[in-house]
Amino acid sequence: MKTISIVVPCYNEEENVEAMYQAITGVFKRELNQYGYELIFIDNDSSDRTRDLIRSLCSKDKGVKGILNAKNFGQFNSPYYAMLQSDGDCTILMAADFQDPVEMIPRYVKEWEDGYKIVIGIKKSSKESRIMYWLRSCYYKMIKKLSDVEQIEHFTGFGLYDKSFIKVLRQLDDPTPFLRGIVAELGFRRKEIPYEQPKRRAGKTSNNFYRLYDAAMLSITSYTKVGLRLATIFGSICSFASMAVGLIYLILKLIYWDRFPAGMAPLLIGMCFLGSVQIFFIGLVGEYILSINARIMKRPLVIEEERINFTCGTQEDTDEDLLLMAASMEDGNQR
Repeated sequence: MKTISIVVPCYNEEENVEAMYQAITGVFKRELNQYGYELIFIDNDSSDRTRDLIRSLCSKDKGVKGILNAKNFGQFNSPYYAMLQSDGDCTILMAADFQDPVEMIPRYVKEWEDGYKIVIGIKKSSKESRIMYWLRSCYYKMIKKLSDVEQIEHFTGFGLYDKSFIKVLRQLDDPTPFLRGIVAELGFRRKEIPYEQPKRRAGKTSNNFYRLYDAAMLSITSYTKVGLRLATIFGSICSFASMAVGLIYLILKLIYWDRFPAGMAPLLIGMCFLGSVQIFFIGLVGEYILSINARIMKRPLVIEEERINFTCGTQEDTDEDLLLMAASMEDGNQR
């Protein structure tokens, strides 16, 4: 029997955890009873009752597994890490707030059985704020044009991933993973299924301006060169224009010495403009340096405080044990 892993990242989702469990298990009983399931809830240091509810579900159903993070490791690291811990023949990532429709799971599985290694959902419409949806559309179109890798519009990470793709993710060893870009970049054969994003079932979203900005800058610094190229080109244009204006100003002053006053206003305006341009591009270059710094430090994706219903340690521990076993066998053979 094939096993399907479902990964559900949580942060303050006490109103949705049990309902999500009932919805997912209901789909397996009605439409996917020929498959086994592994349901992984990973909690990103919630401050409500989410952790207690996950523990309760794990005690009732051994098919449910829990990973409780020691702190909040961000909206990208936590779900990515949980995907690496899955053992199923395929892994489905979905949000706990029901904005990723549970009804899509059988459709994903069908396309997967037809040969697609990756099956993802594409938001063609949304019941969220129209302004927010329009802003997201503008952002996706901008990234798609600027990136060297053709990005996927209105893709949130919701989808099915074959175990061969999960194996590739484990080999990447990326401390700041951006799953949406990775899916677009690696070139696995994929199927895109459109859907309408429903409203959040209950609770309040944890996304704010800072989180959205962080997501936007991660994609820009990971998959575009436009910031650095723009700084170089715009800086060169401004330098050339400043030199031309300065030369013209000098010539006019020499020709019309008495009739061309050397006022301070043009000088101050020019200084303020060039100063603001420099500050903007220093900040943009700083974003790239921040991204590079995070990758160089090689910090772990997540530090676990507790894991429930897992029969062994983390995937990294398993890989390390296999390497030690192989080394021990090799030493024995040499002796």
